[in-house]
Amino acid sequence: MSAARESILHGDCLEVVPSLEPGFELVYMDPPFNAGGARRARGARGDRARGAAAYRDSWGGLDAFLVMLRPRLGVVRDAMAERSGLFLHLDHRAVHDAKVLADGVFGRAQFRGELIWTPGNGGRGRGGPRVTHQTILIYSRGRELVWNDDHPALREPYAATSLEMHFRSRDADGRRYRERTIAGRTYRYYADHGRRLGSVWTDLPAMRANTPLVKETTGYPTQKPESLLERIILIGSREGARVLDPMCGSGTAVAVARRLGREATGVDASEVACELARARLRAS
Repeated sequence: MSAARESILHGDCLEVVPSLEPGFELVYMDPPFNAGGARRARGARGDRARGAAAYRDSWGGLDAFLVMLRPRLGVVRDAMAERSGLFLHLDHRAVHDAKVLADGVFGRAQFRGELIWTPGNGGRGRGGPRVTHQTILIYSRGRELVWNDDHPALREPYAATSLEMHFRSRDADGRRYRERTIAGRTYRYYADHGRRLGSVWTDLPAMRANTPLVKETTGYPTQKPESLLERIILIGSREGARVLDPMCGSGTAVAVARRLGREATGVDASEVACELARARLRAS
């Protein structure tokens, strides 16, 4: 396994990704959100005010942000395998415009859906609705997409009411189930198998990655929880596959992918991010 396939590479993904061997089965891309200003990592005393500047998130407006994003989506697309998927993570500030942009890069037919992730720490208040979710757009490189639809990571327990009302039968092994007949064909559903998750994920709190009390936190701003990346990687790639994070921040996607038996490469233009990600991988 080459060193380049399992490392954190410092540099702009626009220049670094074309130098990598293509064929990544999954790409998780978490660019800046066009929120303005700069973001700092948490300092030694736990505060961000004195921490090192991690990255800037000021582009001179939405149009300039999209000018930055478009060619980077292009090099990512060229690095993907035929059945690979891109998970593009943004929020309300730019996701709608980025969707139109990505449609142009990948083709509208390659848009496969979106996930709504609720971090659990969004602003709430008076004067109108507050946006408390983020959006992950999913695109395929070709006509097919690796999607482990029946993986346990995409299932959740049935509600107690549903179990009581519908799962009243038991098989020879004592497993509770229900049967439904659709178009003349009977399907059996087991209670302990759980139901498939929908496209709204509310069970993966961001606080897991953003409190000094939890081991996985690195102090990097906007760090995503390992549980979120674990679910994405399990459903969007196969064991042994290659995973790319072209704007890897503290390296969450790379660390989780390696733990799950995938090859992983992370790229980031921030030296602070690369140092944190490398230290994280060494520790794990």
